[in-house]
Amino acid sequence: MAAKTMKPRSERWVGLLGDDPRSWLLASEEPAARFVVMTELLDSPADDPEVESARAAVLADQGTKDLIGRLPDWDAGVPFSGHQSPGFAPNILQLLADMGVRGDDDLHVERLLDQMLDHQEPNGRFASFGTSPVVKKPAWGSVLCDTHAITEVLVRYGRAEDPRTVAALQRMTADLAETTQGRAWPCVPSSVGNWRGPGRKADFCPQVTLEALRTFARLPAARRPPGLIDVARVSLRAWRVRHEEKPYMFGHGRRFATAKWPQFWYDANWVLDTLGRYPALWRGAKARPEDRAALAEIAASLIAANFGPDGRVTPRSCYKGFEAFSFGQKKRPSPFATARLCTVLRRVDDLAPDIAAADVNQPPKL
Repeated sequence: MAAKTMKPRSERWVGLLGDDPRSWLLASEEPAARFVVMTELLDSPADDPEVESARAAVLADQGTKDLIGRLPDWDAGVPFSGHQSPGFAPNILQLLADMGVRGDDDLHVERLLDQMLDHQEPNGRFASFGTSPVVKKPAWGSVLCDTHAITEVLVRYGRAEDPRTVAALQRMTADLAETTQGRAWPCVPSSVGNWRGPGRKADFCPQVTLEALRTFARLPAARRPPGLIDVARVSLRAWRVRHEEKPYMFGHGRRFATAKWPQFWYDANWVLDTLGRYPALWRGAKARPEDRAALAEIAASLIAANFGPDGRVTPRSCYKGFEAFSFGQKKRPSPFATARLCTVLRRVDDLAPDIAAADVNQPPKL
């Protein structure tokens, strides 16, 4: 495929890398990487012939077909292995969407979305089928890790107007609470067995808070609850106080800085991908210097831990089962991983001077 002409614009995030990887990405044989660079890094419209060609190649790619083949029959009641598992259906759907897949591209995707909508509790939360430490027999139930992840993919795949999704979003807003760290989303007990995840009851949960922030960022501002900037600040506070305070199971050391592929769990990549959708954190009347500094430090850590001197990302942490994908191996640069991390950096482009000046050689983290 011929390389797409670069847009004549200077983007400061590129200067943070050893080299500009965009030409390499456009020449890649990986259609998902080409799709991401065109749509996210070059702002090509969806009806651009080269974008349409890249997306068609994504859908025809055997890797994409294999991922779609992993989607479960949600109604069958097959227990999933955990929210942090790449086999959790919402996580597969997120990856497919990142690659350019839409709901109406495949009947298996559409069926799964319909099935997820059908499993909703009276309180508005979506349920999944599984076990917990106190409920050994698999059953339908919901914790915020379930409903937030499911709601986000429903919004992302065009189901935001469905009354059931609307009810889930209303429930998500209602679940906002005053935690020890500030207004955010805590870990709410399961509807089955009253089981609650690890950590202090009054603390915010870094994972479900990011899930909710990402979900609302995909909606028009008028449909978002007020005060989300303050909720995002709670997430940044976790970074700022990392030397003195650690959310249970969510540290901020080397593993946090190293992106794990595919992306769907709490790390620097996911934090920046989420909070970068809220530019009021670092610019405008409500921006605060401490938030700007925290975002810059997270971005600098992400660059130092993942990018090589050529501006490319060689994966250093991968979930098993993705060895056939460029992001599922650790031996050579991955076009898809590079494109995704560049997308995250581009969102905070105007923070580039702060990122360049940030000190990543700091004392050990908790």
